[in-house]
Amino acid sequence: MKTAEEWIEEYGVSHQNPTNKLIHWICVPLIMLSLLSLISIIPFPFKNYELLTVGDLVVKINWMTLFLAYSILFYLRLSFSIAIGMLLIAILMIASISWIEFFDQTIWRLSLFIFIVSWIGQFVGHKIEGQKPSFFEDIQFLLIGPAWLLSFIYKKLGIKL
Repeated sequence: MKTAEEWIEEYGVSHQNPTNKLIHWICVPLIMLSLLSLISIIPFPFKNYELLTVGDLVVKINWMTLFLAYSILFYLRLSFSIAIGMLLIAILMIASISWIEFFDQTIWRLSLFIFIVSWIGQFVGHKIEGQKPSFFEDIQFLLIGPAWLLSFIYKKLGIKL
């Protein structure tokens, strides 16, 4: 089993070009946000089961929260600090999705548009880089991308992986 450092180092090999890095800083969070939004609207058999209520924010059990639970377990297996960071990011994204849904009930259109445009951006970045995306080697790299970005933030803040 690879360590968090090994995953991030391996991911970084195909992300050296500054333009590709910038594209990833924009597109990876947008892909994550739009994917979570799209997953959240997939019909779920237990529609009204509330997981958590904080003020006006209500988190219900649905496919998105199950996906996030799996993802956090994946990150926890790698690193406690990455799992905590990704959990905080996920909470911010859930709040953002809820806020957008409040104003636009057809969020799926916006989410699908952002998802497609962001993936196009990712592939343009890798064309510039001259390297294929890491997830072509191992699908788990789809979860490493956000952690790779988080690792830069942690490095600036002096937080160990």
